[in-house]
Amino acid sequence: MRLAFYAPLKAPDHPTPSGDRAMARGLIAALEYGGATVTLASPLRSRDGSGDAGLQTQLLDQAQGEITRLCGVGRAEGWQAWITYHNYYKAPDLIGPSVARHLGIPYLLIEASRARKRLTGPWAQFARAAEAASDAANVIFYFTHRDAETLERDRAGTQQLIHLPPFLMRDSVDTATAPDGPMLAVGMLREGDKLASYRIIAETLAQLPDIDWSLRIAGDGAARARVEALMPPFGPAVQFLGQLDADELTDVYRTSSLLFWPGVNEAFGLAYLEGQAAGLPVVAQDRPGVRDVLAPGDYPDPEEGTPPLAARLQKLLSDPALRHRLGRKAQAHVAAHHLLPAASATLFSGLAKCGVVR
Repeated sequence: MRLAFYAPLKAPDHPTPSGDRAMARGLIAALEYGGATVTLASPLRSRDGSGDAGLQTQLLDQAQGEITRLCGVGRAEGWQAWITYHNYYKAPDLIGPSVARHLGIPYLLIEASRARKRLTGPWAQFARAAEAASDAANVIFYFTHRDAETLERDRAGTQQLIHLPPFLMRDSVDTATAPDGPMLAVGMLREGDKLASYRIIAETLAQLPDIDWSLRIAGDGAARARVEALMPPFGPAVQFLGQLDADELTDVYRTSSLLFWPGVNEAFGLAYLEGQAAGLPVVAQDRPGVRDVLAPGDYPDPEEGTPPLAARLQKLLSDPALRHRLGRKAQAHVAAHHLLPAASATLFSGLAKCGVVR
């Protein structure tokens, strides 16, 4: 099976790490795990973060050149389907629908956002393109049940909607170890939602009683100084590890007692899957998207504020047996639902619905 793959927001070979890049790489791995030959179709990044009509026109012109080129490439390579990851009004797929139509092959989307309120205003051109791409898709895979709501509302014709649970780019989890060591938070140090999560962390830590605790923070970014400014009351109990590569982060997971991340406006959060795969219990708030990747458990509503988070931390820090039990439960949850074998099977079931079979 020969497939074209495209990620208009951030290509899997982009130099800057992010969850979006990691998921693009994971999707290619899941398709290759099932035996497909995957071609990264285009390097064109269509993102317009500021609503610049001139930039949108420029990118639309560049996309026309790519369409012409890729129709020839697709015919020569015998592509059987086109798969695009992450289509939305700030980074629409300007290429895939036209190429798929010219080649007469199915067009599939993974993570598509509907935003018809953007059809007027500074992103109008791109919003129309994003909606047209979503309308053109034979199949749309969605990661979270929150995503499914608008996709169902605006479903086009006989379009198939398929739940693809977020997953890690691996086919097994490590042998569970006893979760001991410092607490761990994993998140970029950025303004906005990430900073909001760090504020919740600082407020929660301030409510912990006089028990022995420490927290390591893995991540870096432009808001590091602002995050550091939240933590002086805790002195050396909070350690900043900076940006870690995959191997370094794996070692940190293995030597931590729990993962603490509130998850403000997370799409879902790969760190939750990584931490649970390492056997860590998670302290988080019950938020849309986040709840799609967490093992069943006790996660407080954000409206309850930080006291329930502090109580949960205190309970886990003082009860190693509970940490170990919940860590094993979390690891089993990831093994069953959020690894390459399950993701690959789901992706190929969607291809089969379009008549593309191995």
